Amino acid sequence: MNGLFSHTLTDLIRGIRQNKKNEQAYIAKEIADIRLELRRNDPDLKAQAIAKLTYLQMMGYDMSWASFHVVEVMSSPKFLYKGIGYLGAIQSFDQDTDVLMLTTNLIKKDLASSNASEIGIAINGLSHILTPDLARDLCADLVAMLNHSRPIVRKKVLLVLYKVFLKYPEGLRLSFSRMKERLEDPDPSVVSAAVNVICELARRNPKNYLSLAPQLFKLLTTSSNNWMLIKIIKLFAALTPFEPRLTKKLLPPITTLIQTTPAMSLLYECIHTVIAGGMLATTGSGSNAESANTLAATCVTKLRTFLEDPDQNLKYIGLLALTKILPTHPHLVGEHKDIILKCIDDPDISIRMRTLDLVVGMATKKNLTEIVKRLILHLLPANENEVDGSALMDPVYRADIIRRIVFICSQNSYANITNFEWYLAVLSDLTNVAGVNVGDLLMQQFMDVGVRVKSTRSYTVQLMMRLLADKKLTEPSSPEDSNSKVLLAAAWLIGEYCSLLESPESALELLSQKSIAKLDPSIQATYLQSILKIFAYWMNNLQYTWNEESRQSLVEMIDILREGVKELFSRSPDLEVQERASNVSVLLDIIAENAPRTPLKIANSISFAPTMPKPPALLGSLYPLFFNQELNPVAPKAQKKVPVPEGLDLEAWIHEPIPEPEPESSDDDDFLNEKASSHGYGWSGEGASAGKSRKGKSKKGQSQDDSKEGAEERAKRICVSLLCLT
Repeated sequence: MNGLFSHTLTDLIRGIRQNKKNEQAYIAKEIADIRLELRRNDPDLKAQAIAKLTYLQMMGYDMSWASFHVVEVMSSPKFLYKGIGYLGAIQSFDQDTDVLMLTTNLIKKDLASSNASEIGIAINGLSHILTPDLARDLCADLVAMLNHSRPIVRKKVLLVLYKVFLKYPEGLRLSFSRMKERLEDPDPSVVSAAVNVICELARRNPKNYLSLAPQLFKLLTTSSNNWMLIKIIKLFAALTPFEPRLTKKLLPPITTLIQTTPAMSLLYECIHTVIAGGMLATTGSGSNAESANTLAATCVTKLRTFLEDPDQNLKYIGLLALTKILPTHPHLVGEHKDIILKCIDDPDISIRMRTLDLVVGMATKKNLTEIVKRLILHLLPANENEVDGSALMDPVYRADIIRRIVFICSQNSYANITNFEWYLAVLSDLTNVAGVNVGDLLMQQFMDVGVRVKSTRSYTVQLMMRLLADKKLTEPSSPEDSNSKVLLAAAWLIGEYCSLLESPESALELLSQKSIAKLDPSIQATYLQSILKIFAYWMNNLQYTWNEESRQSLVEMIDILREGVKELFSRSPDLEVQERASNVSVLLDIIAENAPRTPLKIANSISFAPTMPKPPALLGSLYPLFFNQELNPVAPKAQKKVPVPEGLDLEAWIHEPIPEPEPESSDDDDFLNEKASSHGYGWSGEGASAGKSRKGKSKKGQSQDDSKEGAEERAKRICVSLLCLT
């Protein structure tokens, strides 16, 4: 039995290592032996058993069943055993441990010890096992120890009081004045501990600690402890919003620290406090504005050293601080544009994203072109090894860059753009960026610029023609990763401003190519609308140069469009495309029926000069329906300001619907009618036949009259219905 109880912690660890194959069985045997050791009255064996249990607890075994024995070892008069007991309590006790109520007097006794080491063990253990009840019962004892003769004890008491105040907030009100006195303690470590505790407590409600500003300011101007200065400056950054007068008071010492300190951490906290405290604001008298500008220039210059440092952390916080200075002093940040743009190529994705945030705010009329060019080059690097290829090729990252380019160009209603043709060319280049789908965004920009900026419409129409001919857009290998949606804007713009087209025939050919069938239905619907508009404009111009060649061109174009519309659009699964295609097809059929198919006969006038026949009226019938009025940009909320005209009924038909034909009689009805006639209900002889003949002749005459209806009026009705759909 004596050999069994002589096992120490070292023997336990050695035995576990030697029994790797049967570790569970060996540990179970050892726990059984430990239970026997704890039943003995030998304090040495109990302390040894608690040490072994503590080790096993760190391996995942439960020792809560031995909590009372832990308290017994904590009360040992021997310092070594007391330390083992407190360690066991730290490892195994929680807020619901029953025996914690037994430790109150024990800890009070240890706190009152004359041995500073025992006090330190008690304070350390208390910080881990503290409960609201312990905090309430021991708060007064701990506060009284703030006047202890040993600085190490005062420092530890201050630190454990932070935990006490979290569990027992009322204790802070009772001991705040005593803790405030420790800010003037003769020992620097005690002062540093007091500052740490106050700063942590002030995070919850900084306003309650404004009364400490004089003592903290004194420490700020006299202390050389960088870490304590960082804490004080952080606390002042939280206090300045509640006391604006602090800003003027803090400006000289913080400026001195920014100019003189070599510590990067302290320098950043000073700059952060300057920004958070509003010390860079230029409002006020001339001298205040001048000093604020000088301080801002100093801060930005110091932050440049952060960006030049190889440490990624310093580079990141430097960019973060510059982002905060940017709203008040954009010109100062813009002076360091070169080093900021270099950060775009940093391997760290977080630094690149922070740089992009900064670049967006830096954009002005003077540097917009350079910034956009640099961002586009970043999308297409000359050397793939310059940046992390996986991050750069990430579609989300590339799409984010494109959105930022569009944002900095379009912000404030395009205030920074001086050359809209350049911007349209940039948008065109962005459509070719592979692996991203930002077609909706680019489409909106093309249409917005095309409608707003009249001076560039001619260039816009030419650019849209190039997009319509781009095989990468019309025949994308991966539609979900392409920008084909810009084709909607291209088709809409050339249709709306077809008068600026150099060759309407080429536009009609591009809008009726076979690859269109694979595009999105919304794009196809816009193609149909533009086909009709461009055709109406082109056909209207033919009447001014009407000759045999024009007649042939008209016939050929009608045939091409009829075939294209029926082949590409009429069988579309989308209902709107089908409906538009049906209307356009009917309209083209009417025009084809009335188009002159025979060669023109040239007549000789009295002066023997050949004269061409008068162009058909159909050539100009469609044009007024589309181009009577110019489309102008309208504000999003402008429609709400337009009053409804008096007498306008939005529920009434614009055009009366065509009446449904009367159902024709079936064969059974004819049979019944014949039988009824044979029974004397009607004449079934020649008169009846003649009546039927006259009735049929009347219907035939009516059909002939309908066929003689003007093609121009029928075309107009169909166009109106088509316009209602669009």
